[in-house]
Amino acid sequence: MDRWQAMRIFVKVAETESFAESARQLHMSAPAVTRAVAGLEDLIGARLFVRTTRSVKLTEPGSRYLGDCRRILSDIVEAEAAAAGSYATPSGTLSITSSALFGPMYVLPIVHEYLQAYPAVSGRMLFVDRPVNIVDEGIDVAIRLGQLPDSGFSAIKVGSVRRVVCGAPAYFAAHGTPTVPADLKDHRIVASTSAWASPEWRFARDHRVTVNAWLQCNTNDAAIATAVAGLGITRVLQYQIGPALLDGRLQIVLADYEEPPLPIHVLHPEGRNAPAKVRAFVDLAVARLRENRLLDRHES
Repeated sequence: MDRWQAMRIFVKVAETESFAESARQLHMSAPAVTRAVAGLEDLIGARLFVRTTRSVKLTEPGSRYLGDCRRILSDIVEAEAAAAGSYATPSGTLSITSSALFGPMYVLPIVHEYLQAYPAVSGRMLFVDRPVNIVDEGIDVAIRLGQLPDSGFSAIKVGSVRRVVCGAPAYFAAHGTPTVPADLKDHRIVASTSAWASPEWRFARDHRVTVNAWLQCNTNDAAIATAVAGLGITRVLQYQIGPALLDGRLQIVLADYEEPPLPIHVLHPEGRNAPAKVRAFVDLAVARLRENRLLDRHES
């Protein structure tokens, strides 16, 4: 069996975590799948999977090799498409990553539109709140919030997002509205430990407040729901409360004391040599994110 086919089988086993299911999906016999993976392991000189009677899990070398295989297989598909004269037509699998909340709220609708426009493309989403190495994990496009490290990747700024303090109008009517950060000590604070584990909230002009949380939530969603219910004040990124701001369920306070906003970039590693599937998605994502009124406008 050739190396390309063996790598393709390895990726399928990693995705399904099952030799039998991989064989079924690839229309192969289970022994053939097992031999292909074993052959790769012999060639590489490392175990790719830990096998038990109930599960198949990647080893650490296997996890690293998976990212390389996905990238190589994608390159092969693009090379074949280019040789066939179809490089200008989006096709293949497009892998996209963003954060766990921003991705479903703002990126996924763009992906839906894109896949409907380009039926020859399939999508793979990775929405997680952890650092993602887009090369090792075979990612084509990343939508990143925050300052970017130097990487040599192509990055297009599409806007920015503020870190805001907010509460329900009913809460402020009952408890008063803070006008300076120090006022927060007299209010019910709903803290999201997933984003801000420190009890110290920092603001512009070196204002700092150590808050005594009335309620601690391990997710932003829970903290926001508590604030919407009128039970306290929370601090989140503006995009996370966009719909609640538009319909008046929440309002922002202490805007004059906000830290500088965090930039939003559409990032991809291939620059001008990006295949059609990447170029088409980047163009669409940049346009849709820049026109989204729930995000701060892009600054040139």
